[in-house]
Amino acid sequence: MATLVSLLSKSRTGLLVPSQSFLVDSVRHASKKSGGSSKNLGGKSPGRRYGFKKQDGNFVRAGNILATQRLLRYHPGAHVGMGTNNTLFALEDGHVKFTKEVYIPPPRSQEATQVITKLPSGTVLYKTFINVLPVKQEGKFQLVDMV
Repeated sequence: MATLVSLLSKSRTGLLVPSQSFLVDSVRHASKKSGGSSKNLGGKSPGRRYGFKKQDGNFVRAGNILATQRLLRYHPGAHVGMGTNNTLFALEDGHVKFTKEVYIPPPRSQEATQVITKLPSGTVLYKTFINVLPVKQEGKFQLVDMV
C-alpha cells in the first residue's frame, strides 16, 4: 500500500523510462489562438447614389450633372448631353425642366416587337425627358456693336 501511495504522489514524468522523458518535454501548446476564416467581406462599400442631382426649376451651369442612372430611366432633352454611363449633364446655362412625352417606338424595332405586343391594347407609353431652358444671351455679343 505504501508503494502505491508513493507512486501516486510522484509526478507522472518519474514513471516514464528515462529514454521517453523527451516526449513530455517537447510537447508545446499554442501561444496564440488560431484565427478563423472570414467570410462575407463584401457589402462594406457605400451605395452609388443614383437619381436626381438637380430638381425642376433649378438653375444650372454648363457641365453640371443633372441625373445619374444605371439604366436609361431619364432621357436627354434640349441642351442636355448623356455620358457613357448614362449620366445626364447640362450643355448650356439655364433652368432645368422635366417633361413627360408620349413615346411611340419605331415600327419593326426590337422594342416594338418585344414590349408593345405584351401590353394591353390602348396603352400609352410615356418617357421622362430632362431639358435645360437656356437663359437669354443678352450682352454677350459686344463685338457686333463695335462693327
